[in-house]
Amino acid sequence: MTTRRRERAVPEGRTGFRQALAAEWVKFRSLRSTLWVAAVATLLPAPGAAFVAATESLRPDDTVLGGSLTLAVPALMLAAVLGALVVCGEYGSGTMRATVAATPRRGTVLAAKATLLAGLLYALALPSCAAAYLVGDALLDDGYAQGDPLPALLGVAATFPVAGLFGLALGTAIRHGAGAITSVLAVLLLPEMLGPLFGPAERWVAGVSPTAALQKLTQSSDAAPEALGSLGGWPSLLLVAGYTGLALLGAAALFQRRDV
Repeated sequence: MTTRRRERAVPEGRTGFRQALAAEWVKFRSLRSTLWVAAVATLLPAPGAAFVAATESLRPDDTVLGGSLTLAVPALMLAAVLGALVVCGEYGSGTMRATVAATPRRGTVLAAKATLLAGLLYALALPSCAAAYLVGDALLDDGYAQGDPLPALLGVAATFPVAGLFGLALGTAIRHGAGAITSVLAVLLLPEMLGPLFGPAERWVAGVSPTAALQKLTQSSDAAPEALGSLGGWPSLLLVAGYTGLALLGAAALFQRRDV
């Protein structure tokens, strides 16, 4: 009786969320591009901490936590790129048609991609950033302020899946790898780069990017209120997560309406 009920719950030729999630994991492991980007993003922070300590390039007003996670910013950008690749790779190869044929409920497809991406990025980012902090703590002199690693590291790790999901949203909307990657990097880089052009409004412009939330959580000296706004690290993370959620909803609506 149990077997029959399961067969009825998932008709032949169609898959539910669990099967879609398993399929996304297989596709993720099968693509060299996604594996390489994920590996580099994971391995980048710890050598960055060693480099900062070796070159003694930490500012006097910086913290050990902030200096140790200097290369967490480019790692965050790679997480966003990874999110775009997860969906744009399928459009580029034409396998999105097979994916939608196997799982006609497109919301299930996008939910499976988002779940896999968010869980994987957080699972990779937390030990990576913690290891970077431990390397910096061991190598940097005692003359610097330590910073508050907990619960900050939990928030730092959370910025990675948020950035990845934003990349997923843009990739779903744009569907072209180069365009999606360019767009997501622009969102991460341009607010802080162009912020000074807005004069007194600089902190409002620069403070809305995912990189700003990351820098605030790492307690970096670059996250001064006059540059990135007075909003704290955790509220900044919630702000970024909020508009990322809206971007995903918009991408899901487009995914439902357009042909693949």
